[in-house]
Amino acid sequence: MYSSTPQPVCVLGSTGSIGVSTLDVLDRHPDRYSVFALTARERVEELAQQCRKYAPRYAVVLEEEKAFQLQRSLSGERLPTEVLWGVDALCKVASDDRVAVVMAAIVGAAGLKPTLAAVRAGKKVLLANKESLVMAGPLFMAALAESDAQLLPIDSEHNAIFQCLPYPCDTLDKAGVERILLTGSGGPFRTKPLSALGAVTPDEACAHPNWSMGRKISVDSATMMNKGLEFIEACYLFHASPVDIQVVVHPQSIVHSMVQYRDGSLLAQMGNPDMRTPIAHALAFPERIDSGVAALDLISQGRLDFEAPDESRFPCLRLAREAMEAGGSAPTVLNAANEVAVEAFLGGKLPFTGIARVIEKVMKSSEVVELTDLDAVEQADRIARERACDVLEELYGAHWGQPCPQSRSM
Repeated sequence: MYSSTPQPVCVLGSTGSIGVSTLDVLDRHPDRYSVFALTARERVEELAQQCRKYAPRYAVVLEEEKAFQLQRSLSGERLPTEVLWGVDALCKVASDDRVAVVMAAIVGAAGLKPTLAAVRAGKKVLLANKESLVMAGPLFMAALAESDAQLLPIDSEHNAIFQCLPYPCDTLDKAGVERILLTGSGGPFRTKPLSALGAVTPDEACAHPNWSMGRKISVDSATMMNKGLEFIEACYLFHASPVDIQVVVHPQSIVHSMVQYRDGSLLAQMGNPDMRTPIAHALAFPERIDSGVAALDLISQGRLDFEAPDESRFPCLRLAREAMEAGGSAPTVLNAANEVAVEAFLGGKLPFTGIARVIEKVMKSSEVVELTDLDAVEQADRIARERACDVLEELYGAHWGQPCPQSRSM
């Protein structure tokens, strides 16, 4: 409930699109929230500007060189901000005793350790980093069950599902849920001829028709791997099996997801495609606060369309479902291979259609093992990345040099 003392917030990934949207919502409620820590990977000048505005207690970057750059940029500013660097520093600020809320918005595998640290410290965790659950779902959910943390989903789809379910919801069966309908826009290539997909450019793949996102997530949306990762995340978040979730293509991105009940009811959460809505919902839950998002005008919207996804166009959806069905390390391998393949595509090292091809080849050549601890997760992640680099060279002659791209958290 609302407190007269502002709640200190740690924003992991403050210079990304989710982080910027989070700060916009915080700006609207200075009486409720204060900024305790800001973190970024490499956008030093953007982070410096945020530090000048919010004067956080800590600012964290991943690499020591970037920390020196940030310190130089802030020198003479007389700010109370201490600059730190490295994964341990990310974990430190995410679990600090003074922090009430952690926005986990670091993209990719690099977000796993600090997000897990926040959970273990019993924070209110706003989860925008889906890779944490994809890579280490069983470990992550076990840590959540053993802590006093509250986990609230930020992805618009998972936040929509959360809003359409009773709270708390122990099991879907007890809640009378028939199935979850996970919506996705289909990205920029939903109707593009299949024969033309091999020639699309990174800029075309990043031009999402509805959402403004970073380049990696935009490519994932174009391949619908983003929806595949969300499928896996939804299984863990809502204690669902793969057969409980159906992916539905909804080009307008107005209905963010739906829950169908066995009595015939279908509940949907709708709104304009703006991430500030789920951010504001999770920040204030169970209350509602202003997000800055305009109300949805259904009359001017005119129509809402839905269709089944074409897995010949979007093979990454099939690969994600197969990974979740296989369990164990399979989702970890899927995520690692995808991160390497997307980086290669953005770097001009393979065609767009090669992303799914690389992932599938890595998955077929990888043994599925049980993930008993974080060391096992990191080992599965590392091996999958090395195999992905080998596949890139084998199929496309793509040479990375040394070392092969690794998770930013390793």
